[in-house]
Amino acid sequence: MTDKNETDSPKGERIAKVLARAGVGSRRAVERMIEASMVKINGQIVESPATLITSVEGVTVDDQKVNPPEAPKLWIYHKPTGRLTTYYDPEGRPTIFEALPANIPRVISVGRLDLNTEGLLLLTNDGGLARWLELPSTGWVRTYRVRVNGRFHHKRLEEISKGVNIEGVNYRSVEVILDDRKEGVNQWLTIKIKEGKNREVRKLLEYAGLTVTRLLRTAYGPFELKTLQRGSIEEVANSELLFNCKEYFGELGITIPKAPEKPKTQSKKSGWAKSKPKKNEKPKRKKVTKKDDEKNPKKPFKRFYK
Repeated sequence: MTDKNETDSPKGERIAKVLARAGVGSRRAVERMIEASMVKINGQIVESPATLITSVEGVTVDDQKVNPPEAPKLWIYHKPTGRLTTYYDPEGRPTIFEALPANIPRVISVGRLDLNTEGLLLLTNDGGLARWLELPSTGWVRTYRVRVNGRFHHKRLEEISKGVNIEGVNYRSVEVILDDRKEGVNQWLTIKIKEGKNREVRKLLEYAGLTVTRLLRTAYGPFELKTLQRGSIEEVANSELLFNCKEYFGELGITIPKAPEKPKTQSKKSGWAKSKPKKNEKPKRKKVTKKDDEKNPKKPFKRFYK
């Protein structure tokens, strides 16, 4: 006898979820495409994002065939200033996607960096992963290096470190670390946030009386910019991706590798380092004492001692 739950359970997944995983866009973006009648199955317009499908065969978006989802991948991109994080800009300004190498597939950005913000931007071919990485519940810290000028309003600086409401918008607590050194009228600082609301860093620091003159994101959770050059992109190793996003991949039934072992560093021996002998230097004669001569009475010559 067949279990009723098995026969009655719907087959397939929601089309918005499948298309997101295929890199068409985030689930919300796919839902907007469906509302705009851009998504079809075998030529028939899809009317609901809850439509269930078992594959992308016959599915088109804006009359373009959708390819089956590939294995999830993640890239770190060093976004330069002057480029928008969008596929299309009605004003014709340059976008990050126009600057990507030809061998990079269609990807989705994890969140956005505004036109004048530079630094680490995560890109992925998996819309579900992109959404998971963006969620505040993931708890990942976004780290920024910021150059500012102006006079600090110390009371307000304390407020933003604990969480503050600015013009009706609630911002979570953040960590602000001031550098000891200054560059003329400019001051460098590091700020760490957990949400990444629209222009959050700029608005928080403006509230504290500061004007941001340069904004660079250096880390997003465990992923760091390090020495990646401006405008360059590199793929995150699959083992590193699976381990750092194990909560997401675990729900998909994917085996998670163990944490990679860090290379052992050789411990330095205590004590002063010995100086290297100079070239052509004569070896130093061992200091001889009277006691040494008494131990060796056969020496044919007599020594003098100070």
